[in-house]
Amino acid sequence: MDWQDDGIVLSARRHGETGSIVMLMTEGHGRHAGLARGQRLRAQLQPGARVRAAWRARLSDHLGSYALEPLDGGPAALIDDPLRLAALSSACALVEAALPERAPYPAIHQGFDALLSALEGDFWDAAYVQWEIGLLGALGFGLDLQRCAATGVNDSLAWVSPRSGRAVSLSAGEPYRDRLLPLPGFLVGRGEADPPAILAGLEMTGHFLARNLFAQAHLNVPPARERFVERYRKMATTSGSLPTS
Repeated sequence: MDWQDDGIVLSARRHGETGSIVMLMTEGHGRHAGLARGQRLRAQLQPGARVRAAWRARLSDHLGSYALEPLDGGPAALIDDPLRLAALSSACALVEAALPERAPYPAIHQGFDALLSALEGDFWDAAYVQWEIGLLGALGFGLDLQRCAATGVNDSLAWVSPRSGRAVSLSAGEPYRDRLLPLPGFLVGRGEADPPAILAGLEMTGHFLARNLFAQAHLNVPPARERFVERYRKMATTSGSLPTS
């Protein structure tokens, strides 16, 4: 059994003197593990690194071995930005925890690849929130943020139902605001993607990740995501974007 595919490193853990058990998100073969050998290669297998992978095993259900060719420098461009690195770690952990092994999800691979590029840009945090929304959608838990669940209109959308994942307008949701999730304006084409809006977006997607993806499997949201959100919140508070009390 063998195949070749492009992939993104999700994790790599040491195995013996020179080996690593590498988990990739591949375009055509989904989340897939294999054994890679070589000390020099080990240093290049950082989460977020793009690789060309050739996998081989005697039987299809074996772990198999990888021959990996790095395609870029991995997250080297983020090395001096702990917050962006935390976002990358969160994304890798979510993909590894949420996807069944060896099930192809080309849209998730493509979205993940786009996120890696976006993390080097100016609006990386807004792109990250959008990516989590896309991940939910690709796994069958899409949010409907286009029109109000109560009125059917698409004006003044301000809330999201925590049960249905559908948007609710400001007027329709006002009597129930304590039970609804805030909908950041940048997700519906209005308002800035400033730190308070990003945090509201992370709270919203975090609710649905926990409720729809992980609770059903009796799992918790990966700690890497919790660390990213806390780090982002601390940054926003320190910079004065959020009140300290």
